[in-house]
Amino acid sequence: MREFDYRRAPDVSGAVALLDDDPDARYLAGGTNLVDLMKSGVERPARLVDVRELPLDRIEPAADGGLRVGATATNSDLAAHPEVRSHYPMLAQAVLAGASGQLRNMATVGGNLLQRTRCAYFTDTTKPCNKREPGSGCPAISGEHHNHAILGASETCVAVHPSDMAVALTALDAVLHYETADGQGELPIGQLYLPVAETPHRETALPAGALITGVSLPRVPVAARSRYRKVRERASYAFAIGSVAAALDIRDGVVHDARLAFGAVASRPWRARTAERVLIGAPATAETYAAAAEAELAAARPLPHNGYKVTLMRNLTVAVLSELAEEAAR
Repeated sequence: MREFDYRRAPDVSGAVALLDDDPDARYLAGGTNLVDLMKSGVERPARLVDVRELPLDRIEPAADGGLRVGATATNSDLAAHPEVRSHYPMLAQAVLAGASGQLRNMATVGGNLLQRTRCAYFTDTTKPCNKREPGSGCPAISGEHHNHAILGASETCVAVHPSDMAVALTALDAVLHYETADGQGELPIGQLYLPVAETPHRETALPAGALITGVSLPRVPVAARSRYRKVRERASYAFAIGSVAAALDIRDGVVHDARLAFGAVASRPWRARTAERVLIGAPATAETYAAAAEAELAAARPLPHNGYKVTLMRNLTVAVLSELAEEAAR
């Protein structure tokens, strides 16, 4: 591991100033992803700016009826919060589906959103990877890719985003808040993650040196009946091979409103807007749910060894939406 300078930020502006002073620095909160990447040599910061003790850990109601979540709130606290559990159950379920209890106690909301791909070629510094070294190539395309992207990939990168939380937040139209040396800013989470295109090493649209300060959840009535379902290769402590965050509002047998996002199918959480358009105004039936999933997955371009994800995501979407419909009918 490269030797590094360690600073504890006195306040938000002080943290931003410390990073602005050294572009080769990184913010440190829970460290559950960053420290691992430092050990493997993928990340080699010259300075760590510790933001864990900043007063950014509150979870509180917002003026618009939504919820404001501080960036250093732990995943465990977020999942256990009564407002999250009652008004945004898909988010609580997504958080609890990730990692282990010990890691959730350490991991923070801001850090979770910025965690990097778990592609084996990315984390192995003996292999080429366009995310680590632009222009070096993407060996996953012809190599091991059974858990890689089927949507939105490119010839430069086929890795998937690992966050469960981000999938639910994408379905909920959450807004990210940040601070830079130029002041405060915000970014809809649907615009946070950049398409891989020709620059897979540029993963987010955050300005350089930006410190995430919180996430706003708007009031989303449909989210009160929502669900997050994750499929993985073992029962716990594993990244998804496919996941669905869904919310459904059914009135008189017709879908009045719907939210849908997919995880582990693209380099970013995938908002299934095509499927939402098929759902809204249509009969609340398994046939409608299948048609919506198929419409979204028509754009899938699987690799030789991950085509199973198309069928998996179709069936998972139908199952989750059917469960929500049955719950609404009780």
